[in-house]
Amino acid sequence: MYYQKKFYINGEWVNPISSETLAVVNPATEQEIGSIVLGSTEDVDKAVAAAKQAFQLYGQTSVGERVSLLQRIIEAYQDHYDEIAQAISDEMGAPIGFAKQLQADAGVGHLAAALEVLKRYRFEEVVGDSVVYKEPIGVCGLITPWNWPLNQIACKVAPALATGCTVVLKPSEIAPLSATVFAKVMDEAGVPAGVFNLVHGDGKAVGTRLSNHPDVDMVSFTGSTAAGIQVAKTAADSVKRVAQELGGKSANIILADADLTKAVEDGVLECFLNTGQSCNAPSRMLVPAHLHDEIVALAQQVADSLVIGDPSDEATTMGPLASEMQFNKVQQLIAKAIEQASHLAYGGLGKPQGCEQGYFVKPTIFSHVSNDMLIAREEIFGPVLAIMPYSDEQQALDIANDSPYGLSGYIHSGDTDKARAMARKLRTGMVHINGALADFQAPFGGYKQSGNGREWGVYGFEDFVEVKAVMG
Repeated sequence: MYYQKKFYINGEWVNPISSETLAVVNPATEQEIGSIVLGSTEDVDKAVAAAKQAFQLYGQTSVGERVSLLQRIIEAYQDHYDEIAQAISDEMGAPIGFAKQLQADAGVGHLAAALEVLKRYRFEEVVGDSVVYKEPIGVCGLITPWNWPLNQIACKVAPALATGCTVVLKPSEIAPLSATVFAKVMDEAGVPAGVFNLVHGDGKAVGTRLSNHPDVDMVSFTGSTAAGIQVAKTAADSVKRVAQELGGKSANIILADADLTKAVEDGVLECFLNTGQSCNAPSRMLVPAHLHDEIVALAQQVADSLVIGDPSDEATTMGPLASEMQFNKVQQLIAKAIEQASHLAYGGLGKPQGCEQGYFVKPTIFSHVSNDMLIAREEIFGPVLAIMPYSDEQQALDIANDSPYGLSGYIHSGDTDKARAMARKLRTGMVHINGALADFQAPFGGYKQSGNGREWGVYGFEDFVEVKAVMG
């Protein structure tokens, strides 16, 4: 059982000022497995004060000192690797194999990527007759989601510390357990007091106070577009920098010359990865109209191959949704799609056979979808795929770009040059060609309502630095 009654502030585990608790529920069993204390504005103030004080010294540390610190953090993370993976599996229902191979691994991957960037990053350069310095922005409020807990924590904390910033982290109250283990990692690595602080809580109290606090110099937020809008509005009065990675409704364009079997398998598995709870999931599969029925049949076969069930079983490939609220939302959206006369090709309402307990959902595929349907417009955040026919490649691009979101795109083609040319025309922050995996050194972020700023690699450093020009 995970009962965490303390916050990590100024290098110590301290008692919160608040006393209100929230149960942590295992979504595979619907049973309470622990609880956290929900922080108050006073708890945030205490953490921000510690971060502000620590910045006076930490902001002046050398690159070498910060390299050494990141190396120690990576070592400590590896020591707690299995504990982190287990916490992720327990708090959000991720299959244990997936939690080990991707979820926990993403955290150490971002730390390692930041370390390599730090070794070569140019904090000073001559431009014209001036010297341009990149200096740490200061105290950073980091607000992270529940769907990829350590991925999002690490890809914010790593560049913040690498550039000389201090941080206050508010992880999701839905999945707070792995964040607590991460705080243990930071403590054991010898992160200076006040440089890293953890306050649990909800968006209403902790998130709002981090966003409007006058001593917080920037906020980095990952979550829904609706919540991101509120963060930006709350932060506006203090004119602080706000970096956002928000929602998505990514299109996966399969061209007629693609290896259809591989393209469909890649697309379906990527859409259903993490039980569909990924902002960059390729949830719209755009296919040549004359191949539509063949592709639907292939997609059904891939869905049949999924092993849904107990996350503690190494054979399981798809676990439950992360919470009852998420389960109800996905069920409602599937029901609305059926009402709109979308063609249900696989899955549908209710739970999979044998998964009556837990927030499990059926992997669901709709076919013959048009881009005006709700299933094609709204981010479902569950294992729901919309297969959409197009008449020619220009129409495919038009459909793909006809979205309020612009996070990611996917293209499958037998001609890589053609795929790259098409990628240039997608209004998205990222494009994956022929199943290419994510690259921790490449920028992660989107256009339009998918957010602003970029994370990962050298681009992830830019939101955490101020630029100073010294003339003469």
